[in-house]
Amino acid sequence: MGVDYYKILQVDKNAKDDDVKKAYRKLAMKWHPDKNIDNNKEAEAKFKQISEAYEARIKGL
Repeated sequence: MGVDYYKILQVDKNAKDDDVKKAYRKLAMKWHPDKNIDNNKEAEAKFKQISEAYEARIKGL
């Protein structure tokens, strides 16, 4: 099975676009590499994963 983008974004599969956007923004701020200097590598990986999930959700994948 593929990656569960909803799980990454911590939203329900029936979430509205606004809810997905809010969840993305919250997680992106939390895991942005500039805000996680002590744990930069993990933050970069999480940030990329969150961004990929959001892009896939917006494009309807």
